[in-house]
Amino acid sequence: MAVQLSSGEFSTMTRLSRKALRLYQEQGLLEPARVDPSTGYRFYDVSQVETAQLIRRFRELDMPVAQIKAVLAAPSPAARTRLISRHLRHMEEQLDRTRETIGELRALLVREPTPLEVRFRSALATRAAAISDTVRTGEVGQWWSGALREIHASLGGSPTGPPGGLYATELFTEEVGGATVFVPTDAPVDTSGRVRVIEVPSADLAVTTHAGSHSGIDRTYGALGSYVAERELGAEGPVRENYLFREGGEMDTEVCWPVHHETES
Repeated sequence: MAVQLSSGEFSTMTRLSRKALRLYQEQGLLEPARVDPSTGYRFYDVSQVETAQLIRRFRELDMPVAQIKAVLAAPSPAARTRLISRHLRHMEEQLDRTRETIGELRALLVREPTPLEVRFRSALATRAAAISDTVRTGEVGQWWSGALREIHASLGGSPTGPPGGLYATELFTEEVGGATVFVPTDAPVDTSGRVRVIEVPSADLAVTTHAGSHSGIDRTYGALGSYVAERELGAEGPVRENYLFREGGEMDTEVCWPVHHETES
């Protein structure tokens, strides 16, 4: 028969308070081995100590309860390891985003100006392979990645320019709106999936480059938009982005604001 521990002994061994043990019981994470029907006292098996220690560490890592249940129910140690590794990767990505945000906040606090070099460009109408959809602001990144992969897979030849995007004002004002990712090309295009051949319309644009990841791109948008507004140059139309891939996979983004034809030289 397995050795059973009182809740006090179990708390001491696992560093989980009685309150935490009650909570984990309610959440279905850690059921006592036995509950005395007359006193309500809970007893735990020695074999549950390791499980309790795992749960405590998962909660310290902010792992959602549903994910903890999935880990504990994993059919094998290898499956459990895969689930834990996936959560750790998610936390590392979250940590990277937190570090980037801290850097951006520090720059804002010291009122460090956003470097801005504005160029004016008349973009000609361009044939392109494209995917258009209505998306939510928080889903744009994932949608963009999938759409760009699908477009490249559909091309029967080389692109004639860098990939780009068109983003409706509603995407920013209402958190849901139209978005188009496109790749300029003169080659045949497989349109059996979501990809369609479109003509990206001509436009007069004020352009600046945001270096590196999209983290902090709102500051670039703010600086360019302010530049255009202060000079009363703004015109109707979606904001554009052009994606300039550098060697090694790094990417810069050209932010392109629609302006009137009569612009500064």
